[in-house]
Amino acid sequence: MPDFVAKCFNLDFAAQSAQNCVVSNKMVEMDKVGKYEIVRVLGTGATSTVYLATDTFSKQQVAIKLFDLKSLRDGNTAKIYRKLLMTEASLAGKLSHPHIVKILDAVMGGDLNYMVMEYVEGSTLEQYAEVDSLLPISTIAEITYKCCKALEYAQYQGVIHRDIKPANILLQGKTNIKISDFGSAAIQNQQTTQVSGVGSPAYMSPEQVKELPLTHQTDIYSLGVVIYKLLTGKLPFDASNNFSMIYHILNIEPPPPSMFRPETPPELDAIVRRAMEKDMAKRYQTWDEFARDLVGFFSHVAPSRGEIFDTEKFDTLRSLTFFRNFSDVELWEVLRISEWRKVSESEYVLHDGESGNIFYILAQGTVRVVKHGRLLGLLHRGDCFGEMAHLSERDFKRSTDVIAKNDVVLIEINPDALVHATAGCRFQFSDAFLRMLVKRLSMANTRISRLLADQNQPKDE
Repeated sequence: MPDFVAKCFNLDFAAQSAQNCVVSNKMVEMDKVGKYEIVRVLGTGATSTVYLATDTFSKQQVAIKLFDLKSLRDGNTAKIYRKLLMTEASLAGKLSHPHIVKILDAVMGGDLNYMVMEYVEGSTLEQYAEVDSLLPISTIAEITYKCCKALEYAQYQGVIHRDIKPANILLQGKTNIKISDFGSAAIQNQQTTQVSGVGSPAYMSPEQVKELPLTHQTDIYSLGVVIYKLLTGKLPFDASNNFSMIYHILNIEPPPPSMFRPETPPELDAIVRRAMEKDMAKRYQTWDEFARDLVGFFSHVAPSRGEIFDTEKFDTLRSLTFFRNFSDVELWEVLRISEWRKVSESEYVLHDGESGNIFYILAQGTVRVVKHGRLLGLLHRGDCFGEMAHLSERDFKRSTDVIAKNDVVLIEINPDALVHATAGCRFQFSDAFLRMLVKRLSMANTRISRLLADQNQPKDE
């Protein structure tokens, strides 16, 4: 452990040195970096300036981080810092997930060093990790769920973040998050050596402190610490310095979040405790286990209200047959383009003869399909209806009434929104429609065959 402590302090000192550097003419006037036209300065630091810019080809707004490695006085510090930048730059184009900040381009060499990232409006979770500005408990649980799914995706791409903390999670709106800063990431099958001993000590797992080989479980631990901080405004360990912090991480069990925030449900206390288990065998083994418990929390503990949480929506989509071939990334896109609403028993969803092109997937419940008062059939959870209006690509009038048989939850898809989805998402919808139509044709053929067989039966004389 002494080697790690020395390294930890060296890295802390390196970061502090970078922050304390005084760089003259830091905000250099410029109007272009590569193919990107500068719009304005978004922020400055000791070693970089971040600009809002426009890609002259795609007209997309991006954020450009322009680095000034010469500002680092210590040669070894500059070397470590450059290595971290190269790690993050190597992920350009590799992590494409709605809850991970996309790295679009990177130029690392010579005097010009910059990284081009997706532009995200919003702030980090840091400001919501203070006692006087805490988020609602349900919001924290939903943010955590989205972090789980994003980091699970990164794991499947062979990436372990290694520096999960509130400052590296951006918040847009109420619950939409983007994980950033993969400079400390460990990347499988990468030929270059990773920088060791990196991360923020307060959020490090016991195995990270000991410099043991790391798996995705180190990110699970760190996310547990993030939940703790978001719930209470306090770190789980009350330590005055890094030596004390490391001792606590290795030897002391933290008090439950409910000790500082009494309204925290026991179920959430248990989730945090399991995420932060020192023994990796007792900690969540997979991101899916972690996410499952959060879904359970929403199902049994979160207050009932008209709104359906994104956590519940995503979990529902994943369980529906219609969406069985959609990737997680495509499912998040479905959430972005869909509307969800609850319909009471006996309420009309569609009226015979009305115009419209929205189609529906049943997330919950059963509807009756009726023509002139006659029941034609029942549709259940996972079934789709109204799709002919979309597939016909012309003015379309509904040909039946669709009435809720019981309380239902509908997923509404407007074709005008679907048209702006990615090619992959649109393909999955087309594939799902095809499977559904083949199933319906098969059922219709079976009914016709039975009807013909009945008609051909010899009549008793």
